[in-house]
Amino acid sequence: MTEVGEPNPAERLLTITVDAAAFEAAKARAARRLSREVKVKGFRPGKAPQRLVESVVGPETMRREAVDEALPVAVSAAVEEAGLEPAVTPRVTAVRDTADGFEADVRVTLWPEITGLPEYRGRRMVVDSPAVSDGDVEAHIERMRLRFAELEDVARPGDDGDFSLIDVRTRSGDAEVAAGSATDLLVEVGSGGFLEGLGEALRGKQAGDIVEFSTTLPKGMGDEGGKAVDARVLVKQVKARRLPELTDEWVDEVSEFSSVAEMRSALGEELRRLRLGAARVEFEERLLDQLRDELDLQLPADLIDAEADAVLHRFAHRLEARKVTIEQYLAATGQSAEMLVADARSQAVLNLRTRLLLEAVARAEGIEVSDEDLEGAINALAAEAGMAPAAYKRALAEGGGGKVLAGDILRRRAVDRLLELAVAVDADGQEIEFPALDAGTAASGPGGEAAESDEQDDPAEPTEVES
Repeated sequence: MTEVGEPNPAERLLTITVDAAAFEAAKARAARRLSREVKVKGFRPGKAPQRLVESVVGPETMRREAVDEALPVAVSAAVEEAGLEPAVTPRVTAVRDTADGFEADVRVTLWPEITGLPEYRGRRMVVDSPAVSDGDVEAHIERMRLRFAELEDVARPGDDGDFSLIDVRTRSGDAEVAAGSATDLLVEVGSGGFLEGLGEALRGKQAGDIVEFSTTLPKGMGDEGGKAVDARVLVKQVKARRLPELTDEWVDEVSEFSSVAEMRSALGEELRRLRLGAARVEFEERLLDQLRDELDLQLPADLIDAEADAVLHRFAHRLEARKVTIEQYLAATGQSAEMLVADARSQAVLNLRTRLLLEAVARAEGIEVSDEDLEGAINALAAEAGMAPAAYKRALAEGGGGKVLAGDILRRRAVDRLLELAVAVDADGQEIEFPALDAGTAASGPGGEAAESDEQDDPAEPTEVES
């Protein structure tokens, strides 16, 4: 028999009664299991009768083991009888003996229901403009020329962007500190240098000059790291960059393009593609942030706990792949275990609010994932993993991954639908049109696309993206 209580909309309290017959059956199962684990004189493992097993382990242990044996079956049957779909594993909160069996209180956490979505149709979001000017293209070309620049000696004081060839000695009192000393070191004037203030000290200095200043050795220099020292620098030579001339011949030699005009045109298109991608990611992130903040939603504590545990498990797995322990990570980052757990709980709340928001949008917009959709995604993922689709599907089914994949596709489509219905504008209020996404993004989770910022606006070099 099961009694159902409702402390709040996202939780149910079940009171389960296990009668004498079910309890005796559980005792028998527990005795068979225990008989394989304990030694009963005169009987082979697994063959001792129940009364002898109970005499060996004691009646209290036998009862406890029988309760543990009976509870999973009873809880599963009660949850099914009540027509509930738990969001996390139901939690037994109390067990009470009865005359011929026992009762148990079980807390069942459900997925919260969203009764009202924030208005998302026509919502305007300001994002960075993806527009590319002639100046942006020229700036990229200048950076490209800098990478191919040669250094030539100059008989003048060094200025920002020049390089100085130096010898440097560091001392602490009367003793030289070898860790901060170097010979024939090339340092950029105005910035850089392994000693704080070194680049600035070289500004305006020419060959033959001696510069002295006080500084601190970097903390990564072993036992000497962090020590205050006096530095004495001899400037041996000043070198200036000599940029290559921007000609069709040079472009043909160092790039895939045959002329300056062709390179300018291609760079403009690629920079715009990169900035459109970055603007789309910004649009998605800001839209989801706003909608999450406006969502009227209370998350059950058990649901947050379960998701936080999953966040920590995934994080530990990533560290393990890099051969790093949690303890090593905490020592390297200066975090405490409590801070790590707090971060995991914050991420858990974010994950759950995002999931519930997107699933509510999918219901509101009539978005579904068909068997054909799932089959196509599995084939694509199998090809990416270098596996046969049938083998990949079996591996996915064994880990319960099919349902997870279908959920990922559903939420990704909900994100895409939100971006179709909302409006991205630049700072001047001009609407921004984004190109259609490739079908391959269907299996990506929200926020799973690679975002390229202006700092990555470098089409001439490949960008490595973590999967």
